Amino acid sequence: MDYIFDNERPIYIQLVEKLRLEIVSGKLKQGERLPSVRELALIVRVNPNTMQKALVELENEGLVYTERTNGKFVTTDIKLIEKVKKELAKEKITKYLNDMKNIGISYDDAVTYLQELGGDE
Repeated sequence: MDYIFDNERPIYIQLVEKLRLEIVSGKLKQGERLPSVRELALIVRVNPNTMQKALVELENEGLVYTERTNGKFVTTDIKLIEKVKKELAKEKITKYLNDMKNIGISYDDAVTYLQELGGDE
């Protein structure tokens, strides 16, 4: 977990986004036990209160849950993970298409560029 934070937005929001991405990408596995708040804060080099705030937000979203005395875990709800993944993809695609439109590239050309630059996948 090597995070670089910008000064434009609160760090806890950036933590939420980065951890959310690690969950939906599978870097943090379903059902995986997370390190303690203090351990995570040390790893990422943030205040434990900031890390706790980010984890509470992820817990409110359902991506993380707490087992009393056992710690925090990544959700095992595959449907929720897929839903969040789809929402993230939609945000990124919308931003890409808007950016292309802003520089004078049509929707069709933007899609063509994606296909050409996407490689074999």
